Amino acid sequence: MIKQALLGEFLHEAESTRKLLKAIPDSALDWKPSDINWTTAQLASHISEVYNWFEGTFNQDVFDMGTYTYDKGDVSKAENIVAKFEENVAKAQKVIENSDESTYFNEWKMEMNGNSLFPPMPKVQVIRSFLYNHLYHHRGELVVYLRSTGNKVPGLYGPTADDKF
Repeated sequence: MIKQALLGEFLHEAESTRKLLKAIPDSALDWKPSDINWTTAQLASHISEVYNWFEGTFNQDVFDMGTYTYDKGDVSKAENIVAKFEENVAKAQKVIENSDESTYFNEWKMEMNGNSLFPPMPKVQVIRSFLYNHLYHHRGELVVYLRSTGNKVPGLYGPTADDKF
């Protein structure tokens, strides 16, 4: 039952993420709001990468960021970021579909070089916060990036000011 709820939300929200990533023009990829922020390309790539974390979150009780590697690919074109998203979201969907609900309340922790980065918590809490809510947070940032560069924003939870009524 929990799996079906997680999968339903995942599929619905992945479509919103897809729409948002597809709205990024190449001309906005190098823009960033300040020197300390990511560029649009880096932020969009990070959003795509979060889907790569589903395997380590659903299927492991310890996610070791010290050994984690990820090939972002070529982020110089928006279509490449979308392609990486599609690759990662397909893998993430399979992870959810094949997950064992009986492990959802196992203690989960993230470590780096043997040091705990977060207090241990039930895996299902990590799924909702580290995976799902984390994505939503960064999508909100990306909406601001698109608006700040004069680009249209697709409706994620209903129409936006760019939509005709």
